[in-house]
Amino acid sequence: MNKNNFNYTSQYWSVVQQDTEYQTPIFRLLKRKSRLPEENLEGDFYIIDAPDWINIIAITEDQQVILVEQFRHGIQEVTLEIPGGAIDGDEGPLIAAKRELLEETGYASEDWIKLGEVSSNAAILSNYTHLYLARNCRLQQEQNLDEHELIELHSYPVDKFLTLVREGVIHHSIVVAAVAHLLLNPELME
Repeated sequence: MNKNNFNYTSQYWSVVQQDTEYQTPIFRLLKRKSRLPEENLEGDFYIIDAPDWINIIAITEDQQVILVEQFRHGIQEVTLEIPGGAIDGDEGPLIAAKRELLEETGYASEDWIKLGEVSSNAAILSNYTHLYLARNCRLQQEQNLDEHELIELHSYPVDKFLTLVREGVIHHSIVVAAVAHLLLNPELME
């Protein structure tokens, strides 16, 4: 990500104090007292401090996009998405992407391209999501799911996958961001 290609003019707030309000195994809820000295403003802001995430558009050798269907507790609905998850510890984004693809789907690839990264939700989340394209994926093993993961696999041709996004069947914002990055680089599909 190159943030230097734009001349930002907004002022930066400075953190005066930060406290952990709540800690979970997945994230911390932070309370930040921040100040904007030039405007004589100060306030409390609540931030969810989470590890970076990864998302993968995985395409098989026969040009099928691998999708995962699972229940999402936040919206209390079953969703259709691309594989993804959190980066564990000091693991790099590509290593996490390869691990998550193999665990969630049983597929692996030797043909990886980083599509970019997006802030997961800059208003309240501290993390970024790293977006990857995995081409020529091959089934290597059975799924190796985490304790509470119940994932059904689906695969569709690229055009059907894009139709599912266009129609809102696939609606997870980070997945849509990955699709946008792919569509902005159509040569990657050749």
